Amino acid sequence: MLLRSLALIAASAACVSSFAPRLGARSTIATSSTFLASSTTAAPSSVVDASPPPLSPLTQWGEKISNIRKLQQELRQQEIPEFAPEISAKNLGLGDDSASQLEYVRSNAMTLKRMMQQHGAVVFRDFELMKTQPGFQDFYKALGMKVCLDPLHSVSARPTVDGSKNSPVYEAVNKESRKNFFIGMHNEFVGTRAPRAAAFVCFKPAEEGGEFLLADGRRMFRDLDSDLVEDLYNRQIRYSVMELPFFGWVDNLPDFMQEPVMGAVKGIVSAAINAKVDFDVELLWGERGYDNTRMLQARAPSQPPIVVHPVTGDPTWFCNVHSHSSKLRKDREAIYGAERFEDGASQINKSDMFFGDDGELTDEQLKHLDEVTMKNVRFIKMRHGDVVLLDNYKCMHGRNVFDGTRKHGVAWFEGWEGEEEMKNEMRATAGAISA
Repeated sequence: MLLRSLALIAASAACVSSFAPRLGARSTIATSSTFLASSTTAAPSSVVDASPPPLSPLTQWGEKISNIRKLQQELRQQEIPEFAPEISAKNLGLGDDSASQLEYVRSNAMTLKRMMQQHGAVVFRDFELMKTQPGFQDFYKALGMKVCLDPLHSVSARPTVDGSKNSPVYEAVNKESRKNFFIGMHNEFVGTRAPRAAAFVCFKPAEEGGEFLLADGRRMFRDLDSDLVEDLYNRQIRYSVMELPFFGWVDNLPDFMQEPVMGAVKGIVSAAINAKVDFDVELLWGERGYDNTRMLQARAPSQPPIVVHPVTGDPTWFCNVHSHSSKLRKDREAIYGAERFEDGASQINKSDMFFGDDGELTDEQLKHLDEVTMKNVRFIKMRHGDVVLLDNYKCMHGRNVFDGTRKHGVAWFEGWEGEEEMKNEMRATAGAISA
């Protein structure tokens, strides 16, 4: 029995080693040869640089907020700018001329980036320029956006749109097997890393559904119940980033063996996981696996659910409860159908959210969070060539369920040209007001 237990421990560690690089990974779909040809033949040499982009930057949590309730009340007295305004190439008189569209973007780069900062996101419509990957890359280069690696890079390898290793344009969640999976609202971050901004592009819209979803973090913070905000902020939050439902066999061991075997398993698996990721992961035993069997749950460090924006100083909701809560995902199954777990990696990549002290949110609290989130969600049906440029700290994103074939891509940014200038402008404005 002991030899068998040790063998199972070793097998579990090997399994974790093979799946750990996929921690938090998102399912994607391979691009068709027709699409790749239209995306890359125009200017293949411009699509992929010789070296990979830099890592996604470390998350900027900002200074601790001394009185979160007072700050929320102050925000409720303010007028929040319009969220995610649209810019149409047709309305600008640019027609279908990609050269004119590119010059417009280049000439108005700082204005467009200031719009992103002020409004949280900008939606670009009717642009011929961004219908191919080279044109999309020309677009964000003209804006002066600085690309970075996908934040999942340290734990996963998200496929790129054209399949090239160092391509900065990644596949969004397009896989057919995930079409009935409603991707809840979230900011993009993994462990300790979060891109400052992102550009999502539509190369082919789904025949039905598949809308890109946006929500303003400032309005989320404003609209949430003050008692819940205070509780969440003071206790902080933490995520379960992975579940390992492989340990039902432990219950079949003699009682005297279970505790030492569980300790050995936890130590081996913890070492395997932490060797694969660049943030600390704590393993906790539980019994909420897929077959109500014993499991190990990997939890990330605690963090605040509201942050101070690194440029504007605005308080903004920066919390992925809507996408990570197992309860909310289960509730959505009643509407869209059950999640389709096709392999072991899909079972491992199951998340949840807790208070920072590992306490569980009540059903009433989760219901309120869901209602406020959906109240603030904007459904955007993107067409071929449309782009959403968003501030990852002010803006959450998600995806509706769909039917048909959907091909969207995303580029992540560590920052942009002129960001320090914007910070100085904000400091000067704040100083003038205080004086």
